[in-house]
Amino acid sequence: MRVKPSFVSTGILLIGAIYCLFPVFWVVMAASKNSSELFSTFTLMPSTHLWDNIVELTQYRGGLYWRWVLNTALYAGIGALASTWISAISGYVLAKFEFPGKKAVFSVLLMGVLVPGVILAIPQYFLFASVGMTNTFWSVLLPQIISPYGIYLARIYAAASVPTDVIEAARTEGAGELRIFNRIALPMMAPGLVTIFLFQFVAVWNNFMLPYIMLGNDALYPVTVGLSGLLNQGATAPAMYTLVITGALLSIIPLVILFLVLQRYWKVDLAAGAVK
Repeated sequence: MRVKPSFVSTGILLIGAIYCLFPVFWVVMAASKNSSELFSTFTLMPSTHLWDNIVELTQYRGGLYWRWVLNTALYAGIGALASTWISAISGYVLAKFEFPGKKAVFSVLLMGVLVPGVILAIPQYFLFASVGMTNTFWSVLLPQIISPYGIYLARIYAAASVPTDVIEAARTEGAGELRIFNRIALPMMAPGLVTIFLFQFVAVWNNFMLPYIMLGNDALYPVTVGLSGLLNQGATAPAMYTLVITGALLSIIPLVILFLVLQRYWKVDLAAGAVK
């Protein structure tokens, strides 16, 4: 029996898609206008100044914007890779090992998932200030390596995709625990780790509060904090609004590319890795 598609469900999904994509569409239209057209023409009317705006943004203070983009890529790339590996090994241990206090550790982890990162920014600042590490690359990178939500997801995925029999067989063959994890468990968990990596990369890329508090040197700013500074200048120099909008448009392109590249590695079957 063939089920007819639900027009209500389709309509709700369509409304949701429009709701999510409309801000992106607005940014594209606004980035194509110069400073005089931005406030004097119809909001959704495109113009022909996108390339001029990109050139002007590139020339701002000797290409400072692209320094911000590079900083963001380093924070997000290194931070997401390190966080994914730590989440993977932590989740694997919680799923496949028995040790005293395991339930207590998992309970604390669940509480950590419920705590917004913005609440921890001030305590983290005082902690890094006490050891003289504020206004450095590490003050932004290190706090974002540990992700309670990433560990939670890795624990669930390790429990479902890594058979205990495979681990026991590797131990029987004389393999060490770290080798078993890196050579056997990690490939089995790969589809889930791609999701964790993507979540963490986007979270670090879009993070504002932590680098805003930690950094005072604009050469270390990520793109979020840098564009915020330009936006504040817009009150006295309206031309800066165009640069901010153009910079915001350019900053989402790497995220779109990353999503399109990584989605081919996602798997629906949690046991696919073990079967292979």
